[in-house]
Amino acid sequence: MNKFQDVSNRTLRVGVLLLVSMLSVGTTGYMFIEHYSLIDAFFMTIITISTVGFSEVHPLSGVGKMFTSGLIITSLGSLAYVGSNLARFVFDGELVNYLKTYRVDQKIQKLRNHVIIIGYGRNGEQVAMELRDCGIDFVVIDKRDNVINRIREDVNLLYIRGDATHEDVLKHAGVDYARALIATTPSDSDNVFVALTARSMNPSLKIVSRASETESVSKLQRAGVTNVIMPERIGGQRMAKLVTQPDVVEFFEYILLQHSKDVSLEEVSCTNMADCFVNRPIEDLKSKDSSGINLVGIKISGAKYVFNPSPELTLSRGDQLFVLGSPSQINSFRSLLERG
Repeated sequence: MNKFQDVSNRTLRVGVLLLVSMLSVGTTGYMFIEHYSLIDAFFMTIITISTVGFSEVHPLSGVGKMFTSGLIITSLGSLAYVGSNLARFVFDGELVNYLKTYRVDQKIQKLRNHVIIIGYGRNGEQVAMELRDCGIDFVVIDKRDNVINRIREDVNLLYIRGDATHEDVLKHAGVDYARALIATTPSDSDNVFVALTARSMNPSLKIVSRASETESVSKLQRAGVTNVIMPERIGGQRMAKLVTQPDVVEFFEYILLQHSKDVSLEEVSCTNMADCFVNRPIEDLKSKDSSGINLVGIKISGAKYVFNPSPELTLSRGDQLFVLGSPSQINSFRSLLERG
């Protein structure tokens, strides 16, 4: 639950509590002081706190008049408190933000096979941009008010304000139905707690986490992180490669990071591979392939990587193929692989 929901719910609870309290005190007071019946005491309380100007049910004693005066003053103060809070909630823009958050929550509840991004700093924002370009649904979790206000400016972003180390926040983000979680916060300890919590809730979840310190890598892996990324190390390696192999770096960046997607390097799963290719050499697949893709590598049964695989290498349904080509070429190849 976000701040605006907290404010509105708290104001509503206080208002209801004050109303019930005034009705209870007023009804009891008139029954005890003026010996009214329950109905007469309740009616007298209603007309008193609403200040509608009706005459009293029965003539009041001096004590009854003092009690009525106190009830009126108390009711006016209480109504002024609740009214001012509701007015601030409406005119300060909190109502608009509350409605936006409500609509976002409704969309989040419908997400399936999405990605959860923890933290929306520089790394988190870049992750969100890449996922959006790939057409993958995602939801951002961050506990900082200024960040949530910035996220709200983009009407297409789904977000939750909260601490991702808490199970209820991850539950709200649909961790049970997510395909992956990416922890981008600069705090390694927070990322460890997030990984532990998320892994316990969804054992099949793919978890990618940022690490700031080298000694945190093993801790994150023990916490259930699938892949650990150290941005500083990757940045240093890239800068060195730009000196030693600049064209190679630019070539792979063009393939992997381009926005036009004229050509891309993608992984094609063999899970649904046609029976005619199972336990058969790659050359059997290539002999039927007219898509024009380039098979540049293979991951054998989730373990060993083979680059530029031999035509005699046999395929199994546990393999992953890495192919280079245009989207139409890759779709054609995937169709051949699955249909034979």
